[in-house]
Parts: sequence; structure tokens; C-alpha cells
Amino acid sequence: MRIDEPVLLYGAGREARSTRAFIKARAPKTRVFVTADSGETAIEDAEVIAPVDLPAAVAEKRFGTIVKSPGVSRYRPIFAVAREAGIAVTSNLNLWAETYREGRTVIAITGTKGKSTTATLVHLMLTESGLDASLAGNVGVAPLEVADKHKIVVFELSSYQTADMGFSPDIAAITNLTPEHSDWHRTVERYYADKLNLVDRDQPFPVALGAKALDNPLVLEALRDRGRLIPPLAPFIEDRVTKAVTRSRLKGEHNLDNAILAAQVALKAGADLEAVIRGIQKFVPLPHRLEEHEFGSTVFVNDSISTTPEATKAALNAYKGRRIALIAGGHERQQDYSELATLLGPSGVSILVCLPVTGDRLATATYAAAPDIEVLEAASLEAAMKALATRTARFDTVILSPGAPSYGQLESEGKVFKNFEERGAAFVAMAEKLHGPPAR
Repeated sequence: MRIDEPVLLYGAGREARSTRAFIKARAPKTRVFVTADSGETAIEDAEVIAPVDLPAAVAEKRFGTIVKSPGVSRYRPIFAVAREAGIAVTSNLNLWAETYREGRTVIAITGTKGKSTTATLVHLMLTESGLDASLAGNVGVAPLEVADKHKIVVFELSSYQTADMGFSPDIAAITNLTPEHSDWHRTVERYYADKLNLVDRDQPFPVALGAKALDNPLVLEALRDRGRLIPPLAPFIEDRVTKAVTRSRLKGEHNLDNAILAAQVALKAGADLEAVIRGIQKFVPLPHRLEEHEFGSTVFVNDSISTTPEATKAALNAYKGRRIALIAGGHERQQDYSELATLLGPSGVSILVCLPVTGDRLATATYAAAPDIEVLEAASLEAAMKALATRTARFDTVILSPGAPSYGQLESEGKVFKNFEERGAAFVAMAEKLHGPPAR
């Protein structure tokens, strides 16, 4: 990237602010523009370009580089037009690599689900070993905020970031691979290819695979050479990791898989076993991921970060033996809910509350697969919580695990959630309001 020419920031979130600070520090006289399809465009010392005016600005070559935020699909036609006009299109992650990659060990972790937990665990295991490591990407800080401050960088990367990642890591890991984000990637097949761009490379760097990635033919094909696989943990090490997980705040079989994968990566990167165990013990669950609250005599589980049916299955698996009221449904991404519907009964779900818009399909599938489950359809989260408040004898645990994004979803009449964080916080607040103060 040439930062002596005008730059357009496409998107105005955390990474865009990080990119603006990077440009200001290195080329304070460079003119910077910002555009966003929705929301705020308040970036310090940046001129706003409305999306409707962007095609003309590209045609006039008003900037030499576009730095695209992860949430903006790389398949938008405007980026192809920009490249044809000689305008470079890059990202915060690739700018970091251009500037700071040399001399650092890069560990990159992706997967449909579990990547945040796995990356966080790897970082804990490394720092507990006394290694100079940072955590960046979707968790931790934006790549350019890391700069050259640490010798090891653990990147948790979404498919948006791996899609156009222009450099290779030193160690990579894939937790699992199931359909997601087809709206951004345009097709499920493209989602898979973009995700696997992390490992589908000529360089023979080692790769660790989670239990559900090991038998995925698409993952193995992208890997090209199975000789790149990091070997499984020795039985005595896996046994110690398993025992540590049972005494930790990691819930469910999926998190045991994440911990085993993290241990493989961390040990490969130079961690010692005792530090691996300490890292597991120090792990604190991410906000909105199986976050437990107890109000009255009921446990409320905030799993608002759940955006796929697979994540909802994992949440239910973590609460086996409970009588569950499940709240699910959200933004439509054409995901398949038929298998989830068949698992609700065996998982202990007694009541299913379905939210727009995917809740309609889940409700239909559940009526057919599990007619004994009471299915309610609610227009908003507030309506769902009020409906459950009149049925408390039928459950001891309420799980908000939508299995879908929060875009356009109603909190209450006239109020829409901005993101899954708002959705999760509202769920907890409503639970306390309707069911009393936290249990002591």
C-alpha cells in the first residue's frame, strides 16, 4: 500500500479507526476518506463519501488505495471496478503483514465455530509459558494495533479475513467447517474456499485440525499434504488436558475439543505442558458465549454470540440433563435447521420460542420432528421472555442461542438490536426484571 496517496476506508469500525491511526502516524499529510453502507462514519480526520457517490469517486481515481473492513464483502462489484482502475484494495490484516510480519511468529486460527475460544486458550498457554505473545483479530485487538510489540501474534480470523489474506502463517489451526455467511461470500462453496484459503497454500507450514475438521474432505483437500498435520497429543497429555477442562469454566464436549486443539498448537509453538494446564484453568468464557446467570430458581444462559445451528447444538450439548426453554431465531442466511429440530427433544428442550425470521423455519421443522415440544412464536425477544415467565414450571434453564445473526431483530416493539452484544445484554436484563434478583 502506498500511503502517500489518498486512502479510502470502507467501513468505520474498530479496524478502520486502527488503520486511520496507522496512516496518521506514518504519513500525516495523506488525505483519508471514509464510507460506510450503514451506521456511523465518524473517523477522525477523514472526509465522508456517501455510498451513492462512491462509483464516481472510483472512476475519478480520487484515491490510490481502499482499505476494506472485514464486514464489507470483497465480492461487491465496486472492488472489481476499483482494481481495474488501478486502485489497490487491501485490509488492516494485510497492512500489518506488509509492515510488521518479518521477524514474528504468526499463529492463525479459524473455523466456523470455536475459533475465539481456541485462540484465547492458545494465547493464555503461550503467555503462561513466559513467551512474548499477543492476541489479535476478531478477539484481542485489531492487527495494526499489535504493530511490532510482540514476537508471537495469535490471530483469530473470520472467513472475511482469510478470504483475501495475502501472507502465510507459521502455524495454523482449523476448528471445524460448516455453512455460514453465504450472504457475504455469495455461495456456501465460496465460503468454504475463502475459509480454507488460510491453509490452501504452497508453503508447508504445520496445521492442527479440530476433531470435526479432521474428517472433512474439503479441509484435507485444501491441506494438500497430510504430512503438514500436527500430530495428536500423546495420551498422557490429552488425559491431563481433559482433566483440566473438567475443572475449568469450559463447558461442553465442543470446548474440550477446542482445548485439545489449542494445546496442540501451543505446544508446537514452544509452550510447556504445565503452562498449557494453567492456561486452561485461567480461561474466562467470552461474553455472550454460554454466559450463565441465575435469577430466582432458574439458570439463564446468554449464548447470543451463537449465529449458526451448529452453535445452538453445542449449547444444548453443554446442558444435558436440564429441562430447557430454548429461544432461537434471527437473521436469515438460508441455514438448515432440520437436524437441530430432531435434536431438541433428546437434548431436554421442553419449550421452544422462535424469533423472526429463521424461527419460522425452525418452528415448522420442530412441529414435524418433535410434536411433544411446546412451540411458541414471538415477534421480539421481550415477547419471548414474557411468554416464558408464565411457564416457569416447565423448565429450569433458559438458553438464548439464536443460531442466527441479530441483524434486524427486534428487542421490543419499535427497537432493533444493533448487534449480538445488545441482544445478549437485553436478555440478561429482561431475565432479572422478570425473575427477580441474582441468586446468592
